[in-house]
Amino acid sequence: MSLLVPAYFHPVAQEGAWRRLAARPPGTVVLNVDSGPGTARDPDFVHVLKPLLAAGVEVLGYLDTAYGDRPIRELVVDARRYRSWYGVTGVFLDQAAAGQDRLSHYRVAAAALRESGRLVLNPGVYPDPGYAAVADLLVTFEGPWAAYRALAVPAWARPPEKSCHLVYGVPGWARRLVQRSTARLTGSGFVTSGACPNPWQDLPPYYERLGWS
Repeated sequence: MSLLVPAYFHPVAQEGAWRRLAARPPGTVVLNVDSGPGTARDPDFVHVLKPLLAAGVEVLGYLDTAYGDRPIRELVVDARRYRSWYGVTGVFLDQAAAGQDRLSHYRVAAAALRESGRLVLNPGVYPDPGYAAVADLLVTFEGPWAAYRALAVPAWARPPEKSCHLVYGVPGWARRLVQRSTARLTGSGFVTSGACPNPWQDLPPYYERLGWS
């Protein structure tokens, strides 16, 4: 089981969280500078990413796809900025559509972004089965713990290594329970006690006890 951390926090505001990531490197970190790479290279992010990249952590650049409405050329430009400014090894396509009607758009986008490295697509739900061939990894659940307890996994969602679950609002006492479920259903994921509007703005108090690679 690999730990995928949505690190949606700035090094100045959450210096301690970045130190914790460096001390206990996860398998993957999603870098979100400003709902994308921003307009200029931020030296604060460069500084905190150095030990993670040196430790072999996979760093993915966050890109908002606006459920298929954002032009592919904009995604390509931002992906190249991420790679040039921060040395990312792939991209994380957020706010992705899940229906068959947008599947062709994401196939074209994936082909255009393939030069960026590993592709992770986040519809946040189990999408049309055709999306399984679009990206290297699908985030098939992103939501609160209350919804996760009622999650139904479709029969096509195999192998589980192709799926990732991001679960928030998880109290400390339920962390092990949710972690075991995620490990059974996916190849990667993350569990946090954070809540909306941004559950990913810090690491949970139990980050060091998650027990994933």
